[in-house]
Amino acid sequence: MTQAAFPKLLRSQIAFDIARTIRDGFDKHYRLFRATSQQAKQHFERGAWAEAQQAARARIDFYDQRVLECVQLLEDEYEPSELTDEVWRELKLHYIGMLSDHKQPELAETFFNSVCCNILHRSYFHNEFIFVRPVVSTEYIETAELRPTYRVYYPAADGMHFTLKRIITNFQLEARFANLTRDVEQVEARLKQLYGDARIEPNHQFQVLSSLFFRNKGAYIVGKSINGNRVYPFVVPILHNRHGELVLDTVLCDPEQIAVLFSFTRAYFLVDMEVPSAYVQFLRTLMPRKPRSEIYTILGLQKQGKTLFYRDYLQHLKHSSDLFDIAPGIRGLVMLVFALPSFPYVFKVIKDFYPAPKDTTRALIKEKYLLVKHHDRVGRMADTLEYSNVAFPRSRFKEELLAELKQHAPSMLEEDGDQIVIRHLYIERRMVPLNLWLTEKEHDDAQLEHGVLEYGNAIKELVAANIFPGDMLYKNFGVTRHQRVVFYDYDEIEYITDCHFRAIPEPRNEEEEMASEPWYPIGRHDVFPEQFGSFLLGNQKIRKYFLKHHADLLTPEYWQSRKQRIMDGVLEDVYPYPQHIRFSHKHDSNIPAVTPPPFMETLENE
Repeated sequence: MTQAAFPKLLRSQIAFDIARTIRDGFDKHYRLFRATSQQAKQHFERGAWAEAQQAARARIDFYDQRVLECVQLLEDEYEPSELTDEVWRELKLHYIGMLSDHKQPELAETFFNSVCCNILHRSYFHNEFIFVRPVVSTEYIETAELRPTYRVYYPAADGMHFTLKRIITNFQLEARFANLTRDVEQVEARLKQLYGDARIEPNHQFQVLSSLFFRNKGAYIVGKSINGNRVYPFVVPILHNRHGELVLDTVLCDPEQIAVLFSFTRAYFLVDMEVPSAYVQFLRTLMPRKPRSEIYTILGLQKQGKTLFYRDYLQHLKHSSDLFDIAPGIRGLVMLVFALPSFPYVFKVIKDFYPAPKDTTRALIKEKYLLVKHHDRVGRMADTLEYSNVAFPRSRFKEELLAELKQHAPSMLEEDGDQIVIRHLYIERRMVPLNLWLTEKEHDDAQLEHGVLEYGNAIKELVAANIFPGDMLYKNFGVTRHQRVVFYDYDEIEYITDCHFRAIPEPRNEEEEMASEPWYPIGRHDVFPEQFGSFLLGNQKIRKYFLKHHADLLTPEYWQSRKQRIMDGVLEDVYPYPQHIRFSHKHDSNIPAVTPPPFMETLENE
């Protein structure tokens, strides 16, 4: 063997070993991820809600923990001098070969990128060393024969009622249904409303994903009904009643209601998926407007969601020409927010300095955002994507925006030739700030009342999840395209259980009554709900609707009672769908009628 051949063989062996280490690190991650998702079924069956929430929170950190383990293993095993450019190029080729029959190749590619980007300088983030584009196809990956991605049922052969009951029982939940026959009858009646007068076609079938979707106190059956060239998506929530028995709570058939169930404002589902790309593809047929990045994220695969989002962003940047500018709305004291008008997201950078009355730090702000990431967002807090060292073309920045960044966040900014690099930022779905939305609806009483109702409901649902928004000004809330109000400013949030909700003491004399400053002591976590009206209800129309629907929010008793329920261990029910579509579970009840939504696009157009 020649001297030249030996280093080449050694280099190849090092590349192969590193590739195998990274693949093994990913396989360990996904094995633990699936195990937690599988345990969600037992938590649901037992009604162990606290355990279920704790498992969901812990699972969020699995990915970063496995990446760190893998990085430390490689850094301990190899000297930097051994990790030459040739090794990086070759190990990527070895890794691609290891994924040829893998069930989660797209996730494994992202894991590879995460490990490499923790070792390499960003100047090396290019096609030769990392997966800038996916390489291994996720089309037609085979699943285990006994556990296909979805099951198909034919009601024409077996009858609608029997078919629906079989769909439910095939999930083999180890808990008793209160009255499954009654509930299935209600599902059947609702589906017949959905079909209307449509003729039953020979291909009439139900396609139902093989795993239940677990979140909080609910389990969800997700599927679609196909009749001819029409596709009807549906979701059936399964809940516990007050006796601990299972009930089918409703059927979600409206695509918008299903999209809200899978919203970026909610906690991630726990779903046992052998081939996650197949689940994503199925869900996209139900929600064609929702990007794949959001679907991966809501399934708990948030790192894959980040990867796909960034690829979509780069494509959009390549095919657009508008400029990044400061986002509309009142400018915050803590965050500098900018946006690209043609892109439906905003970019948020923590400022270096915070004027009074803000009393915070960058580390504390990041803790608050991490708290929201781990917490149940109950449909009222926007999820965020967190990135480091993001490069932007300098030519796409308005000069006013660049000046703002240099003035308010110089430590976060780096100019690198024709690029602007922002060292840390958050990206959120763009919404209309509530203060602007309310101003626009000033002369539409119905819309104004809806906005005020939604605002109060958002606060009450956050309270149910043990979250106090802190700064409750309208500018810190946004309105989604579904006309829902969502909170998105997290630097002052606190747990309800950490707050002290107090009544304003009665003044003891005239001097105290006329004092310009509070004469009574105020602790750091003291909150006086009676004061909310002074900065929220200056507009008389808003005041009228607020007092009509949410006057209790101005009383300390409301907040104290909610806090006590949380401290007593009560996990409140927050439904991710309208109350009026829920079934009645009395034996002699009538099934509430709903207006059937339009069917989905034809199969040819999917």
